[in-house]
Amino acid sequence: MANIHAIRATENRDEAEVRQAIEDFAQAFRAKDLQGILSCYAPRIVAFDLMPPLQHSGIAAWRTVWKKSLPMMTGDITFEFSDLNIDVSGNLAVCHGLNHFMMKNGEAVDMWIRWTGAFRKIDGKWLVTHEHTSVPSDMDSGKALMDLKP
Repeated sequence: MANIHAIRATENRDEAEVRQAIEDFAQAFRAKDLQGILSCYAPRIVAFDLMPPLQHSGIAAWRTVWKKSLPMMTGDITFEFSDLNIDVSGNLAVCHGLNHFMMKNGEAVDMWIRWTGAFRKIDGKWLVTHEHTSVPSDMDSGKALMDLKP
């Protein structure tokens, strides 16, 4: 029985560390802190993002995406996770949920996006190795449905 309790304690600690890594990202994003954002990702990150192309591979490519997108975010950012689920096994964690993003500048932005993240514990730190961000699309028009809410 002691082994089961030790395993559960480790899993609970790891889940709390992954939750903290996600919150660290959210804080860096709200602050538009490029270095803080990138510190949450593994060097070999593969991301499927809203911004083209279909795939971003490696931290240099991911840095380019963030360097391009952060200046577009001129107002205050609100960024929250909803329905966040985290499954941890050993040094791997898989997360999914909905992200609520709001920005107030010249034009208000208020949208929900779907998010899936895979984390690996590397040198004692949970880092995102794969991220997938998306919105549903209207199958008839092919247009993204940016105004859906849970």
